[in-house]
Amino acid sequence: MRPNTMKALEKSKPEEGLWMVQAPVPEIGADEVLIRINKTGICGTDIHIWNWDEWAAATVPVPMITGHEFAGEIVEIGRNVTGLEIGQRCSGEGHLITTDSRQSRAGKFHLDPGTRGIGVNEQGAFAQYLKLPAFNVVPLPDDVPDEIGAILDPLGNAVHTALSFDLLGEDVLITGAGPIGIMAAAVVRHAGARHVVITDINPDRLKLAEHVVPTVRTVDVSSEELQDVITELGMKEGFDVGLEMSGSQIALDQMVEALVMGGKIALLGIPPGKSPVDWSRIVFKAITIKGVYGREMFETWYKMIAMLQNGLDVSRVITHQMKVDDFADGFAAMKSGRSGKVVLDWT
Repeated sequence: MRPNTMKALEKSKPEEGLWMVQAPVPEIGADEVLIRINKTGICGTDIHIWNWDEWAAATVPVPMITGHEFAGEIVEIGRNVTGLEIGQRCSGEGHLITTDSRQSRAGKFHLDPGTRGIGVNEQGAFAQYLKLPAFNVVPLPDDVPDEIGAILDPLGNAVHTALSFDLLGEDVLITGAGPIGIMAAAVVRHAGARHVVITDINPDRLKLAEHVVPTVRTVDVSSEELQDVITELGMKEGFDVGLEMSGSQIALDQMVEALVMGGKIALLGIPPGKSPVDWSRIVFKAITIKGVYGREMFETWYKMIAMLQNGLDVSRVITHQMKVDDFADGFAAMKSGRSGKVVLDWT
């Protein structure tokens, strides 16, 4: 029997917090599916919405069921949907695109300027049921468990950023040891980089990085000079590739100085407001900079699932798993700055 209502985490009021509510189960359209949610991951975006900061207040309509990292199974299929089955395990791309932009018509779906996000602009995945366009569904192989399926969205950010440039035999610097930065280190190592260094000023996050990727060289830049590490590792000129995941202008400046002439930077971290940039230094070092947003649809999904099936292990980046009724503890863990990924169980 299809229930009429469901448990959901909602931004019900324009103030700090989320609230557990009973909401209507979504009605799907002809090109959509209904997914019963098994597990969800808490994202940094969800923390912004919880805190109701300036970005959230300007972006998120209230009331809104939040959340966009999920794994579940299909329980209902629209009449036009083909290639998917009732009972099929899945995750999904949370960016809902239009089809009339130049980018979409060229197949560059992740660059569509009309993109809307579930859990931000449209009702999200922190609920027992989620409706999603069939186009956005990503089936999960049997050897990818639900807790990993629930963090494929942020893993996709890491994969998209890491695979922006050739990595085989390269020396890679990652600034920012949050969960995405740590997963990027695992991806970079899996893809054949030589030396992988990750920096932060949070010792708990650096310890987690060593736990998830034992071969990574961690650097607390508040107490250790990056140039000393370059010398220690025998790199004559510096790093070939930089992945900036922190949103820190200081970290970006350090990265520019630590790169070889002609080095390459992929930027995922978002700095708060405007930041002063020494563009002349970037120009004279002939550095290439690529901004990264979301995941490539759907090449990133294919790549990361293939890597997971071929030995990539990011399971230890999940530090907390708990029942959804304990969601406040999960958000507290994320806000502490000492956790990895937090996964909520809806079953």
